[in-house]
Formats: sequence, C-alpha cells, structure tokens
Amino acid sequence: MATVIVVGGGMAGVACAAELAEHDVDATVIDRHNYTQFQPLLYQVTSSQLPAEDIARPLSTTFRKHPRVTTVTAEVDRIDTATHTVTTSQDHRSMQSSADYLVIAAGSQANFFGTTGAAEHAFPLYSVLDARRLRRHLRDRLRALRDPSGQAEPYTVVICGGGPTGVETAGALAELFGALAEQGKLRAPATVRLIDHGTSLLAPFTSKSHEYALRTLTDRGVRVTFGVAISAVGPDSVTLSDGSTVDTDTVVWAGGISGAPLVELTGIPAGHGGRIDVAPDLTVPGHPGVYAIGDVANVPGPDGRPLPQLGSVAQQSGRWAAKNILALIDGKQSKPFHYHDKGIMAMIARNAAVAEVGEHRHHLEGPVAFVTWLGLHVVLLSGMHSEVDAFLSWADDYFHHQKAADLELDDAVGRIAWSDDAADKPKL
Repeated sequence: MATVIVVGGGMAGVACAAELAEHDVDATVIDRHNYTQFQPLLYQVTSSQLPAEDIARPLSTTFRKHPRVTTVTAEVDRIDTATHTVTTSQDHRSMQSSADYLVIAAGSQANFFGTTGAAEHAFPLYSVLDARRLRRHLRDRLRALRDPSGQAEPYTVVICGGGPTGVETAGALAELFGALAEQGKLRAPATVRLIDHGTSLLAPFTSKSHEYALRTLTDRGVRVTFGVAISAVGPDSVTLSDGSTVDTDTVVWAGGISGAPLVELTGIPAGHGGRIDVAPDLTVPGHPGVYAIGDVANVPGPDGRPLPQLGSVAQQSGRWAAKNILALIDGKQSKPFHYHDKGIMAMIARNAAVAEVGEHRHHLEGPVAFVTWLGLHVVLLSGMHSEVDAFLSWADDYFHHQKAADLELDDAVGRIAWSDDAADKPKL
C-alpha cells in the first residue's frame, strides 16, 4: 500500500490525512506543534471570548479514530521533493521520513511587506501563539488603566488592515473596551483605530457589506482611516504614509499573509505571495508525486486566478488532494480541483455579521448573517472536533449573552469545553 507524508497539521493537512486514512492509506503528519488550530476564531482568543486551548486540539487526539495516521512533532529541516523525503529534528536528534507521495500543507505567515519595525513591534494574528501573546499584552495594558495608583493615559489599539481579520478584531476589542468602560473599570479611554490603504472594509465583499461593516464599527467607537498605510512601527508609536503619527504600543497586524517559510526548504520557486504555484489537480509542476494545498499554495480557481486563503478552501483542497492520490493509487487519472463556493462572511460584532452566500453572493447582514456564520463554522470545526454540540452551546451564549469578557481574570473567558480528557489539551 502506498504511503503519504503530509507536512503541516493545519486545516488542509488534517483534511488530507483524514481522507487518506478513511481509505486505508498510511499517512504521516509532521508539524512543529502537537496541535491543529481553528484560525477563524483567533480574534476571539485575543478579545478573551475564548481561551486558546479551545481553538486548538492535539493532532494525536484529532486522529484518535484513524490508526493509519502517524503524527510527528518536530522541526522540518529539509525537504527533498525528488525522493519525497523530509528531514526533521527533535531534541537534537535528526530523522528522515520518505513516502510515495508528499503533500505540503505548511500554512502561512504574516506578510509585513517590508514595513520598518513591523516584525519587531507589531502583533500578527495568524496562530494560537500569536493570539495568546496579544491577549496577555492587552490584559496587562488594561490592568494598568484600572490601577488607581498609577497615571492613566488614553490607550489606543491600532489595527493594520481592513480585511476579515482586522474587522473582526476591531469589533471584538471595541465591544470589550466599551463594556469595561460601562462597568467603570477603566480610568482612561481605551479605543480602537483601524487603518487601511484602500477605500473600503472587507474589500472582497460587495458594497452593501462594505457599508454595513463601516457603519457597525463606527457605531461601536472604532475610528476607521482609509487611503493611508502604516509606513513604520516603533515601540510606542506608528508612522503613517501621510507623515502623521499615532501613539501606541499595540499594533495588530492584519495586513496580509504569505506562504510559510518552509517553502524555502523545498527548493520550489515561490509564486505570488511567497506561495507555491500548483496545477489544477493541486500537484506541483515539475515535481511528480508532490502536492501543495491550503494557505501555502496558490490554488487556482475556475478563472485561473488563485482562490483566497479561506478555511473552506484549505479543507476542500486537502480532501481533493487525497482523492487524487487515491485515484493514482488505483491506476486512475487525477482530476482538476473544483471549489464549492459556500460564500464569504465576517463577524463584525456581537449580533452583527455580514455574509454573502453562494457563488452569486446573496447578501445577508445582522443576526441572520450571524446564524449563517455559525453554521459554516460548525461545519469547518467538525473537521477538527466531533463534539459540535458544545460549540453550539457556546455560540448560543455568545449570541444572547451581553456580559463582556474580562481580560483581568484568566478564567473569565467563555469556553467551548470540548472534553475534560487531559489528552484533549494541547501543549501551547
């Protein structure tokens, strides 16, 4: 029986390995972390609506029902695409693994576009560790605003980027700051400023969604600035492209992503966005038996242009790559990837979301869009967890409950509570 190595334990890699295991193919999943993460909910970790442990799950637990999947927690040092060999290291020990097929699903990283000081001083939001680091920083800053013995100064969080990550984070933080102010827990104002060099929020959406997102954030006190970019990030201020400065030590970077640095280890020339260009069947041209899926790949859509980096694209491309490998094992032809477009959506604030459903982008907003957002996330999460009933209970509480999370108490956040089993707790 053929063997497969999957490099990366994100949504794409997990979907691929699970599909292979369902058809009795041995798969090895290699990742530097022992867990897989649900990236669409990172902003809720940042704003203390969820603990980090609730959007991450150990890979060993994820594949508990798939004995044909082996998980390896190690750093990838080298990838030989010709022999499908991956060299890893762990605890100063080196190990090589080879297989008949190689799937690269290494995900993405923040793209700072060469902005001075951004890598050193900004807070990206593309991993559980990113979200937890930012949450702790916010907690410390808000504690300082509460301490009656200190000198309280106005506090501004600057968010770079008006895409879904930036908008969702801005809305969640604005709600948090507003609730803390109403409860009398802040001695100085805490505000959010979102900066985007374009002309609208949620650029891939339609004008109705642009207007709704701007109106909703503005109503919640977010100051939105268009037409300028962040040109430099310092330890206590940012400089904008128009020459103005903003005093802040908290810059959330949601300005874009690029392929993971692991791409350089493959020897494959990087395409647009530092990602790997793939053929319609998700194989890497010139590298037989090698596939690239999810955020690390420029996955072609029906018009030939790369599809956006979405969770649904990651999961579907992962399963499709697995099915193509299974077809080749059976002596059949692989097929071009066909993406089932369920639409795009964003949670802007509590009870306020936008959704554009299906290929024709039917517009929804408000509570109805939230229900749609919830439905899609249940489907996506079911690829990581089987206990979606717990997620539904949490979501119902989120939808109706008006008490804001309190960053000053570690145990004040909401919980999905997937399991009380110690094996279900990732090592973060």
